[in-house]
Amino acid sequence: MKGQFVKGAGEKGFPVEKLEKIWTDWEAFAQYAFNKSHSTCYAFVAYQTAYLKAHYPAEFMAAVLNHAGNIEKITFFMEECKRMGLKVLGPDINESLKGFAVNNKGEIRIGLGGLKGVGEAAVEAIIEERKKRGPFKTIFDLVKRVNQRTANKKSLESLATAGAFDFYTELHRAQYFHVAEGESVTGLEKIIKFGNIWQSQSTSNTNTLFGDLPIMHDIPPPKILDCPTWSLTELLDKEKEVTGMFLSGHPLDHYRFEMTHYDIVSVAVFNEFKETIEAQPQPGKPFRLACLVTGSQHKLSRTGKKYGFLNLEDFTGKFELTLFGDVYVKYANYFVTGTCVFVTGRFEKWESRNEWNFRVSEICLLETIRKTLTRQVQLNINPNLFTEEQLLFLERNVKMNPGKARLKFMIQELKGDKQVVFNIKDKGFEMNDEMAAFLYENPDMSVAVETLPAN
Repeated sequence: MKGQFVKGAGEKGFPVEKLEKIWTDWEAFAQYAFNKSHSTCYAFVAYQTAYLKAHYPAEFMAAVLNHAGNIEKITFFMEECKRMGLKVLGPDINESLKGFAVNNKGEIRIGLGGLKGVGEAAVEAIIEERKKRGPFKTIFDLVKRVNQRTANKKSLESLATAGAFDFYTELHRAQYFHVAEGESVTGLEKIIKFGNIWQSQSTSNTNTLFGDLPIMHDIPPPKILDCPTWSLTELLDKEKEVTGMFLSGHPLDHYRFEMTHYDIVSVAVFNEFKETIEAQPQPGKPFRLACLVTGSQHKLSRTGKKYGFLNLEDFTGKFELTLFGDVYVKYANYFVTGTCVFVTGRFEKWESRNEWNFRVSEICLLETIRKTLTRQVQLNINPNLFTEEQLLFLERNVKMNPGKARLKFMIQELKGDKQVVFNIKDKGFEMNDEMAAFLYENPDMSVAVETLPAN
């Protein structure tokens, strides 16, 4: 085809040397480009997986999660499940299999095999017992039936921490680890001891001359005393310790409104930009990030200068931020694990090292930006969908939270073939948690937020 290409294009006025260069580039590309048969295979597989995702979404995503590999990819695909409207539930002793699986309601359950401290033998023993004799009715039923040499104390502690026993609503997670006043054992240790005694008596009775007679058990279950429940922060921290991720929520869940409307960029996009910065049209553009502090280190250089590393993450990924000199001193108080922060800055090139570095402009608590950065909130309202209850909420909220931000209503109403727009401006207000939650939970009310420039 080369001769035909060069001749035909040459007749149309293209220089021969450029045509030769183009053809040479094509030959080089052909050495690694997909040929037709390869492309056809990929297209067919893409069609099959798209079909499965469309018609069997829960089963498809459970399979994807089982083959995700690392925790970052699992977290990413769990966010995709949320976007698709699929529920991904925590582990359950009566529903979970070894890996991610779909229950009878079409929800995805996290598997028992992914829990730190729960061995493979314990998982197999629990599932096998459940298949033989049905679901575990209570936590006491579990410890009576499962071989505790296989499902030992460490395994049961991990299961309790991850919420696998939440089916037994009479106890909450903190009670399994609470040591009551005047006692020296936890609630779970009492439960395990009860199971051991029950199983020991069962074995003893079975080995007697009358082993074929019905076994009489009169051992009452121990009383597990009440105690305060774990706070959400403590609950999430313990879940992450056992599962590697947050199951009952995420510390950033409270800030989804900000992450949607305040020009905040996801960590995944930030990391992708960082990897391809040399090819970016605006390598030094400003970034806004909303992150959870997951770790930090305070350091001292050989010359005695202070600096530090800040480990940050959101729903999509994580990265490490290095702070030097005055910037480190100014923001060192944010080096606290569990803190939700708002970070602004831009990439600058260090000519001496010939590399790009993210220079921080400001770090502040994420919870403060609603008040400090909101210039105007515009609500696009369809009067056919707008309720009196919504109107009363907005009126009450604005009165209770006076401030400098503007609240602007764009009310659209169809009259014949024309669209009439009413632009109504109300007095100033201060953006607040209630308003953010209200706007996020009413997607039929289109919202546009105009923000002040961050430092």
